[in-house]
Amino acid sequence: MSVAHGIRKLGVLGAGQMGTGIALVAALRAKVPVLLHDRSSEQVAKGLSLVDKLLAKDVGKGRLTSEQAKEARDRITVVGKEEGIKGLRDVDMVVEAVSESLPLKQAIFSEFAAELRPDAILASNTSSISITKIAASAIPKDVSAASEAGKKIAERVVGLHFFNPVPVMVLLVHQLAEDTYTLWNDPARLLLRVAKAEVTVSKDVPGFVSNALLMPFINEAIMHLEKGIATREDIDTTLKLGMNHPMGPLQLADFIGLDTCLAIQKTLYEGTGDSKYRPSILLERMVDAQWFGRKNGKGFYEYP
Repeated sequence: MSVAHGIRKLGVLGAGQMGTGIALVAALRAKVPVLLHDRSSEQVAKGLSLVDKLLAKDVGKGRLTSEQAKEARDRITVVGKEEGIKGLRDVDMVVEAVSESLPLKQAIFSEFAAELRPDAILASNTSSISITKIAASAIPKDVSAASEAGKKIAERVVGLHFFNPVPVMVLLVHQLAEDTYTLWNDPARLLLRVAKAEVTVSKDVPGFVSNALLMPFINEAIMHLEKGIATREDIDTTLKLGMNHPMGPLQLADFIGLDTCLAIQKTLYEGTGDSKYRPSILLERMVDAQWFGRKNGKGFYEYP
């Protein structure tokens, strides 16, 4: 199949809300065959159920025909846990969409480099972790990072931060370094354009553009609640009505996941050493209590 962007097959690792959203956007808008893999078969079933639900909703609202929805769904193929990452070895680009854990991502990208084609683009959906650190993990221990071989491997690694929910939000693309831009400009950026995405670029700094701005804002709102300056409703209503935000910062934190917010805030704090990124004590206590927000029914608000 001839495609304008050059990505003939896309791999997605992680069948959570982000991974299945990325798979759906690629299959529906860019019309790219997608190989979806997750080590949890239960998570795969849950993710595909979400894809079916979103496609049915678009058909019901007249945004898609039944034939278009079926074509998009048929482009998504599950790679079982028996095959693992080896089942993705034929892809032109792979997007990792797992938890915000550096050790986990390092292990994955080390395996990507060993198992996938040497010309495949290796992308991470990280929203805060250094792309440089992730790229370094793709270089085998017996290869010098300063050598031409080491540089070529590292240059394959890029960051593609998709916003949640993926099917309706724009995307942020951040890169390893300015001199790698030409490497992935043609296939990866064109793929995003075909997928009708707005693309912005950030250098590799803690939190990149989005979370370096967003997370301190959310954290400050949590500190205001912690100090008793205002109620949760007054904090959120002030930002929604006074600043025209679609949802308040505490509602947004629940939507993102309080555990994810804390992980990103810690990455910012540890990566910069700047006290302005110190996580709120209240946020830490809520995560200790396993109040993660919408994902498990309780955060700053309750979700039946």
